[in-house]
Amino acid sequence: MTAATDTLLTALQACDMLEIDGLHAFDFTLDDQQLLIECMDGRAAKRWSFSLAQVNAATFDDTLQSWTIVGDSGEHRLVCMSAFSARNDEEDEHEDA
Repeated sequence: MTAATDTLLTALQACDMLEIDGLHAFDFTLDDQQLLIECMDGRAAKRWSFSLAQVNAATFDDTLQSWTIVGDSGEHRLVCMSAFSARNDEEDEHEDA
């Protein structure tokens, strides 16, 4: 992903996992008003929210291959990722029969 072809908004719509400030977050929602991110850091729940204006103002850092977004709590690093899922081999066996 490069900043020249993508915006953070576009990248978020195409990914299913985020890393924010080094923490992996599977639970995030993006709607027409904001980006909400939740994850666990040990036993502590962490939550971030960013307005669409903040998402649109995010910049891509080619060196670190991450997005820099500034929210109400300061600057954060986001990495958009696609999660891998295991194949369901049982389904494949039934199709082959």
